[in-house]
Amino acid sequence: MPETRSRRVSSQRFLPAVKFVAVALCATAFLLSGAQAAKKEKTTAAKTSVAKKAGGPVPVEVKRSAKAPRGGKADRSEKVVRGGRNVVASIRQKNGKTVVAVQRRSVVRVETPARQSFGQLAGLHGTDDLLDLKSSVALVIDQDTHEVLFSKNDHAVLPIASLTKLMTGLLISEAHLPNDELITITQDDVDTEKGSRSRLTVGTTLSRGELLHLALMSSENRAAHALGRTYPGGLATFVSIMNAKAKMLGMKDTRYVEPTGLSSRNQSSAQDLALLVNAAYSDATVRSLSTSPEYQVEVGNRVLQFNTTNRLVKSPDWEIGVQKTGYISEAGQCLVMQAKVAGRKLIMVFLDSAGKFSRIADAERVRRWVEATHASTGSPAASRSTAAYQVAG
Repeated sequence: MPETRSRRVSSQRFLPAVKFVAVALCATAFLLSGAQAAKKEKTTAAKTSVAKKAGGPVPVEVKRSAKAPRGGKADRSEKVVRGGRNVVASIRQKNGKTVVAVQRRSVVRVETPARQSFGQLAGLHGTDDLLDLKSSVALVIDQDTHEVLFSKNDHAVLPIASLTKLMTGLLISEAHLPNDELITITQDDVDTEKGSRSRLTVGTTLSRGELLHLALMSSENRAAHALGRTYPGGLATFVSIMNAKAKMLGMKDTRYVEPTGLSSRNQSSAQDLALLVNAAYSDATVRSLSTSPEYQVEVGNRVLQFNTTNRLVKSPDWEIGVQKTGYISEAGQCLVMQAKVAGRKLIMVFLDSAGKFSRIADAERVRRWVEATHASTGSPAASRSTAAYQVAG
């Protein structure tokens, strides 16, 4: 009997510990279900990330600490159990009792506001026009008669993004350099201005003609930079020739600092860009390559497919002679074109458009408007409409 009683007393000593472990297991099970509900959120712990990818359970992190309550008696132990990213529970002994506290932390997400374009900062989007264009700058000119059909903030000087490549392509074409000469992409061609990506990795070797095609059709930044870098005299000489050509064309508000358009210091106005489009249209190579819908190049053992950045090129509703798109955050969405609409050769310039597809929508609005009001050159109705839109712009 004494021996039996001794064993009973001994087993009772472990009873609080058994209860403690049981409560801990229950809390852990509860927390695991909470972690599964928060499965879509990223987990800061590396083990949790690995476990989720493998489809396994969320690991439970347990921390032990000793705390002294206000009453002066120290608790035996405390466990902190984390289930998921935002669920935390503490399990501790207090006055001989097991206390479980579960806490869910609220998550506050702060979104970084979109960077405003130069046109937005200047308040150009507040200008109203009868076509309700999303571009803050627009200009439509009859190429043959030089009649201005539509204008909106056409004197504003703004960044022009990859519209720059139209000048780059024009100069390379006019230089009559060997199109079959091989050019290798180097680290110097990698974008350090915006950190943009390119499928033309360092070491890729293509002909000058191929690089020119990619620069004008798919707005390939490394291709455009390599063309300027390998121009006789180097990149600095090429940029100076870009500015000299702009001055020769009468582009008084235009300045270039590099051949891709990634720099916001490449700036121009709609009126100046209309002059550039007119000059580019006179070059057969620029016309052909800028309106090419797609193109393939061989890079090592691979064949890379590139496509136009302007989907209007593939549209049966459009007859486009030359075109170029552009975008950086400072410039917004940009588009210049020469196109035949309602029997008229038109030069269209759209700068600082607000949305991803809004420059295309603006061009469509202008096309429908011209077809409705300017199909007959020199008609009284067309003259009245033109005057009204010039005032509104």
